[in-house]
Amino acid sequence: MPALTLRRATEADVPFIMETERLPGYERTVGRFEAHEHEQHLADPDWLYLVADGSGLAIMHGLNNRDGNLCMRRFMVSRQFCGIGTVLLPAVVRTVFEETQTHRLWLHYVRENEIAARLYARHGFQIEGVDREAGVRPDGSRFDLINASLLRPEWAARNL
Repeated sequence: MPALTLRRATEADVPFIMETERLPGYERTVGRFEAHEHEQHLADPDWLYLVADGSGLAIMHGLNNRDGNLCMRRFMVSRQFCGIGTVLLPAVVRTVFEETQTHRLWLHYVRENEIAARLYARHGFQIEGVDREAGVRPDGSRFDLINASLLRPEWAARNL
């Protein structure tokens, strides 16, 4: 798969973002926002939306966190099981550490999402713990969230 070009999202990207969030399976693992929420986030300097046209996106919150902790709230590809995530995730991480003051990029994923677990581990994310039954699905079922992070020095050591 060729390298992806990331750029900051604009309001014109909201339909792509919403379409991607609503792909089958993501309702159980990723979550979703409504259009007006995406528009509000895009206007807020504490949020960072990165898109790779037609391939996927990452939504992050906490750019203004005084301790340098940035949360990746969403990481999604538009075509699953095609290797896009393997190319997109390192591009997102590189952009975060090269273009922001982030020290710690953190995320959580649904315990049952083994694909995400392998992807994040392969790219250096370390498991920090489990939030037991911290999430609720639309059907009322609860799920555990696995917390993981990657620190700037860890990323730098991997990318010498």
